Amino acid sequence: MIDNKMVEELVKEVLKSMGQQAAPATAAAVPSGLCPDRDYPLAAKRPELLKTPSGKGLADITLEKVLKGDVKSEDVRITPETLRLQAQIADGVGRNQFAGNLRRAAELTVIPDDRVLEIYNALRPYRSTKQELLVIADELATKYNAKINADFVREAAGVYERRNRLRTE
Repeated sequence: MIDNKMVEELVKEVLKSMGQQAAPATAAAVPSGLCPDRDYPLAAKRPELLKTPSGKGLADITLEKVLKGDVKSEDVRITPETLRLQAQIADGVGRNQFAGNLRRAAELTVIPDDRVLEIYNALRPYRSTKQELLVIADELATKYNAKINADFVREAAGVYERRNRLRTE
Protein backbone atom coordinates (compact mmCIF):
# COMPACT_ATOMS: atom_id res chain seq x y z
CA MET A 1 0.00 0.00 0.00
CA ILE A 2 1.27 3.47 -0.88
CA ASP A 3 1.71 5.95 1.95
CA ASN A 4 -0.16 9.06 0.69
CA LYS A 5 1.65 11.43 3.05
CA MET A 6 5.01 10.18 1.77
CA VAL A 7 3.90 10.68 -1.85
CA GLU A 8 2.63 14.19 -1.07
CA GLU A 9 5.93 15.11 0.57
CA LEU A 10 7.85 13.69 -2.38
CA VAL A 11 5.76 15.75 -4.83
CA LYS A 12 6.35 18.89 -2.75
CA GLU A 13 10.10 18.23 -2.78
CA VAL A 14 10.14 17.70 -6.55
CA LEU A 15 8.17 20.91 -7.13
CA LYS A 16 10.48 22.77 -4.78
CA SER A 17 13.54 21.50 -6.65
CA MET A 18 11.95 22.67 -9.91
CA GLY A 19 11.42 26.14 -8.47
CA GLN A 20 7.65 25.68 -8.33
CA GLN A 21 6.92 25.65 -4.62
CA ALA A 22 3.39 24.39 -4.12
CA ALA A 23 1.09 27.00 -2.69
CA PRO A 24 -0.32 26.21 0.71
CA ALA A 25 -3.61 24.40 0.38
CA THR A 26 -6.51 26.08 2.07
CA ALA A 27 -10.21 25.58 1.81
CA ALA A 28 -10.53 29.26 0.85
CA ALA A 29 -8.46 28.60 -2.29
CA VAL A 30 -11.11 26.20 -3.54
CA PRO A 31 -14.56 27.74 -4.15
CA SER A 32 -16.63 24.61 -3.51
CA GLY A 33 -14.89 23.83 -0.26
CA LEU A 34 -12.63 21.07 -1.53
CA CYS A 35 -9.35 21.10 0.36
CA PRO A 36 -6.39 19.29 -1.22
CA ASP A 37 -5.02 18.19 2.16
CA ARG A 38 -8.37 16.81 3.26
CA ASP A 39 -9.90 15.66 -0.04
CA TYR A 40 -7.05 14.52 -2.32
CA PRO A 41 -6.96 11.95 -3.81
CA LEU A 42 -10.66 12.14 -4.48
CA ALA A 43 -11.02 8.43 -5.24
CA ALA A 44 -9.68 7.54 -1.80
CA LYS A 45 -10.94 10.41 0.33
CA ARG A 46 -14.14 11.58 -1.43
CA PRO A 47 -15.36 8.68 -3.59
CA GLU A 48 -18.99 9.74 -3.07
CA LEU A 49 -18.30 12.76 -5.30
CA LEU A 50 -17.21 10.66 -8.26
CA LYS A 51 -19.81 9.25 -10.63
CA THR A 52 -19.64 7.73 -14.08
CA PRO A 53 -21.57 9.23 -17.01
CA SER A 54 -24.24 6.60 -16.36
CA GLY A 55 -24.45 7.55 -12.67
CA LYS A 56 -22.52 4.64 -11.15
CA GLY A 57 -20.26 5.27 -8.20
CA LEU A 58 -16.70 4.02 -7.88
CA ALA A 59 -17.84 1.11 -5.71
CA ASP A 60 -20.00 -0.05 -8.63
CA ILE A 61 -16.96 -0.50 -10.88
CA THR A 62 -15.47 -3.88 -10.02
CA LEU A 63 -13.65 -6.52 -12.02
CA GLU A 64 -16.46 -8.96 -11.27
CA LYS A 65 -19.06 -6.58 -12.71
CA VAL A 66 -16.87 -5.92 -15.76
CA LEU A 67 -16.57 -9.65 -16.41
CA LYS A 68 -20.34 -10.07 -16.00
CA GLY A 69 -20.94 -7.28 -18.49
CA ASP A 70 -22.60 -5.05 -15.90
CA VAL A 71 -19.98 -2.34 -16.51
CA LYS A 72 -19.78 -0.92 -20.02
CA SER A 73 -17.19 1.35 -21.63
CA GLU A 74 -19.39 4.40 -21.01
CA ASP A 75 -19.26 3.55 -17.30
CA VAL A 76 -15.52 4.19 -17.13
CA ARG A 77 -15.34 7.47 -19.05
CA ILE A 78 -14.49 10.52 -17.02
CA THR A 79 -17.22 13.07 -16.44
CA PRO A 80 -16.99 16.84 -16.72
CA GLU A 81 -17.85 17.05 -13.03
CA THR A 82 -14.88 14.87 -12.04
CA LEU A 83 -12.54 16.98 -14.15
CA ARG A 84 -13.89 20.17 -12.55
CA LEU A 85 -13.37 18.70 -9.08
CA GLN A 86 -9.80 17.82 -10.02
CA ALA A 87 -9.36 21.39 -11.29
CA GLN A 88 -10.45 22.70 -7.88
CA ILE A 89 -7.84 20.53 -6.21
CA ALA A 90 -5.19 21.76 -8.67
CA ASP A 91 -6.16 25.38 -7.94
CA GLY A 92 -5.91 24.62 -4.23
CA VAL A 93 -2.23 23.71 -4.57
CA GLY A 94 -1.40 26.58 -6.89
CA ARG A 95 -1.39 24.56 -10.13
CA ASN A 96 -3.63 27.04 -11.94
CA GLN A 97 -2.44 26.25 -15.47
CA PHE A 98 -3.12 22.56 -14.92
CA ALA A 99 -6.52 23.46 -13.47
CA GLY A 100 -7.28 25.41 -16.65
CA ASN A 101 -6.33 22.38 -18.74
CA LEU A 102 -8.73 20.25 -16.70
CA ARG A 103 -11.55 22.75 -17.20
CA ARG A 104 -10.97 22.77 -20.96
CA ALA A 105 -11.01 18.97 -20.91
CA ALA A 106 -14.29 19.03 -18.95
CA GLU A 107 -15.87 21.07 -21.73
CA LEU A 108 -14.58 18.67 -24.38
CA THR A 109 -16.21 15.60 -22.80
CA VAL A 110 -19.60 16.55 -24.25
CA ILE A 111 -18.29 16.92 -27.79
CA PRO A 112 -18.31 13.75 -29.92
CA ASP A 113 -14.83 12.25 -30.30
CA ASP A 114 -14.85 12.52 -34.09
CA ARG A 115 -15.70 16.23 -33.88
CA VAL A 116 -12.87 16.84 -31.38
CA LEU A 117 -10.45 15.24 -33.85
CA GLU A 118 -11.81 17.38 -36.70
CA ILE A 119 -11.31 20.51 -34.60
CA TYR A 120 -7.82 19.39 -33.63
CA ASN A 121 -6.91 18.96 -37.30
CA ALA A 122 -8.46 22.33 -38.17
CA LEU A 123 -6.21 23.96 -35.56
CA ARG A 124 -3.03 22.72 -37.18
CA PRO A 125 -1.09 25.46 -39.01
CA TYR A 126 -2.20 26.18 -42.61
CA ARG A 127 -5.29 23.92 -42.29
CA SER A 128 -7.97 26.57 -41.81
CA THR A 129 -8.83 30.12 -42.73
CA LYS A 130 -9.48 32.63 -39.97
CA GLN A 131 -13.20 32.53 -40.77
CA GLU A 132 -13.29 28.72 -40.49
CA LEU A 133 -11.66 28.92 -37.06
CA LEU A 134 -14.12 31.59 -35.95
CA VAL A 135 -17.02 29.38 -37.09
CA ILE A 136 -15.58 26.53 -34.99
CA ALA A 137 -15.30 28.87 -32.01
CA ASP A 138 -18.92 29.90 -32.39
CA GLU A 139 -19.97 26.24 -32.66
CA LEU A 140 -18.07 25.40 -29.47
CA ALA A 141 -19.67 28.30 -27.60
CA THR A 142 -23.24 27.88 -28.81
CA LYS A 143 -23.75 24.20 -29.60
CA TYR A 144 -21.61 22.71 -26.82
CA ASN A 145 -21.41 25.56 -24.28
CA ALA A 146 -17.61 25.14 -24.40
CA LYS A 147 -16.80 28.79 -23.84
CA ILE A 148 -13.22 28.28 -22.61
CA ASN A 149 -12.37 26.23 -25.70
CA ALA A 150 -14.17 28.73 -27.94
CA ASP A 151 -11.98 31.50 -26.54
CA PHE A 152 -8.93 29.33 -27.14
CA VAL A 153 -9.85 28.80 -30.81
CA ARG A 154 -10.52 32.55 -31.26
CA GLU A 155 -7.13 33.30 -29.73
CA ALA A 156 -5.50 30.73 -32.03
CA ALA A 157 -7.13 32.37 -35.05
CA GLY A 158 -5.61 35.71 -34.07
CA VAL A 159 -2.18 34.23 -33.40
CA TYR A 160 -2.22 32.31 -36.70
CA GLU A 161 -3.19 35.51 -38.50
CA ARG A 162 -0.30 37.47 -36.94
CA ARG A 163 2.17 34.67 -37.69
CA ASN A 164 0.88 33.94 -41.21
CA ARG A 165 -0.16 30.37 -40.33
CA LEU A 166 -3.65 30.47 -41.83
CA ARG A 167 -4.65 28.64 -44.97
CA THR A 168 -5.10 31.02 -47.86
CA GLU A 169 -8.36 30.69 -49.72
